[in-house]
Amino acid sequence: MNEINQKNKSVTEYFDLRYPVFKSTNDKEIQNFSSNALSKANNKNNNPLVCNVFCADPTSVVYNGRIYVYGTCDHRQYREKSDSQNTYELIKSFVILSTDDMANWKYEGEIKTDAIAPWIQASWAPSVISRKESDGLTHFYLYFSNSGSGVGVITSTDPLGPWNDPLGRPLVECKTEGLEDCPTPFDPGVCIDENGTGWLSFGGGKASNGTNHYPGVSRIVRLGEDLISLDSKFAKIPAPYFYEASELNYINHTYVYTFNTSWEERKEWDKSKNGDLIPTRCSMAYMTTETPLDEESWQYRGHYLKNPGDLGMYDSNNHTHVDKYNDSYYIFYHTLLSERAMNIELGYRSICADKIEIDEQTLTFSECQASPKGAEQLKYFDPYRLNHASISWISDVAYSENAGNIVAECAKNGVIALRGVDFGSGSKKFVSEVCGKGRIDVRLDGFEGRKICGVSFDCDEYITVYNDEAVADGVHDLYFILEGSFKIDRWGFGK
Repeated sequence: MNEINQKNKSVTEYFDLRYPVFKSTNDKEIQNFSSNALSKANNKNNNPLVCNVFCADPTSVVYNGRIYVYGTCDHRQYREKSDSQNTYELIKSFVILSTDDMANWKYEGEIKTDAIAPWIQASWAPSVISRKESDGLTHFYLYFSNSGSGVGVITSTDPLGPWNDPLGRPLVECKTEGLEDCPTPFDPGVCIDENGTGWLSFGGGKASNGTNHYPGVSRIVRLGEDLISLDSKFAKIPAPYFYEASELNYINHTYVYTFNTSWEERKEWDKSKNGDLIPTRCSMAYMTTETPLDEESWQYRGHYLKNPGDLGMYDSNNHTHVDKYNDSYYIFYHTLLSERAMNIELGYRSICADKIEIDEQTLTFSECQASPKGAEQLKYFDPYRLNHASISWISDVAYSENAGNIVAECAKNGVIALRGVDFGSGSKKFVSEVCGKGRIDVRLDGFEGRKICGVSFDCDEYITVYNDEAVADGVHDLYFILEGSFKIDRWGFGK
């Protein structure tokens, strides 16, 4: 029955009546839950940030109260060669995730780098900065690896784009003057100092006179005022056992360079220069300076994140970014947790986050004890606002687009779940925009937790479906159990 004229609608007036509105009832119940391995476990961990999109090499930026994380879209390679080892060459886009509570992450879609900059070979390992400029807008600059051959940059005035290619070519290439002995100038790291000056680091491979102890390929350069040009000669960073994953931060008037160390056995160590802080195998280490173009000024400070395999997870390379959000520092990194939960071992990575303690006065990083548990939720999730189905911490769905929104897409069955949802004194109504044929059962605190309502539908175009018996109060984890073949766009609860 069409309920479009029903009184007392609330829930943002059923999303401004964008689609025809229909009422559903609790007369059915889904019996078959998702077969996804993580779903079976009723997973209560916050890592990885998303389980159904492979992504790696994270970077982040804070804007308007949210933190936006960008990563290499391993999932693009997986879509093309899901039964083959991840060899990265088909990856030509970045994934965007965002949150305001560090537990419920919204999948914001992909930046399709090959459409923006058709000259690229592949696009990996982004690093992002933002700056408010003379036009009054905040501008975002996303630097990335053009495969292993150099560094490109794209720009936007919104963290979600649209993005453009201001140069039409790489910013840095193997053939760039001054890089004759840096065979793989990739994995950029970028920061802006207190004077508004930008700095770019990168590096890879081994110099002609390099050793396992000092490969000699870490580089840093000052960026031009426009942040898309170079304004100094390249300087070396004497990073011991350097492998890849250059990144930069600027904290307390100090430049912080982080990098992934190699798998090489530590047969040599320059104790007089670097002290006793020998990095463990393929770990994340850091160095600091106040004068980045002076090679001798860089001080090695030790490792701050061991290899995931040494932390009870699985051996893999790594790439991290440190950012401050809500007065705390977080470290973003990647692991193989999702693919191993799917019983595959092909090198498809997933981004994780944990809190890390950093003494801003001494620039001391405490060693991060990363784990599947992940970062703590900062605040409760509000079910009474207009929400999107791409916000979840565990799911067995794919994603597509509808009218500019990223929507969840269920092929047969699946789950969307959210952590720490605060219903307050009580809800009465559940509303969702859907397209297709199927059913959603809404449960609390588990896949077999208390069912608070269900909605059934069968439609060829989007409709708004609701149930006015959705009674819940207090704080719960929220589970949408999905059955059928359909898409979910926006949803919300009414009081």
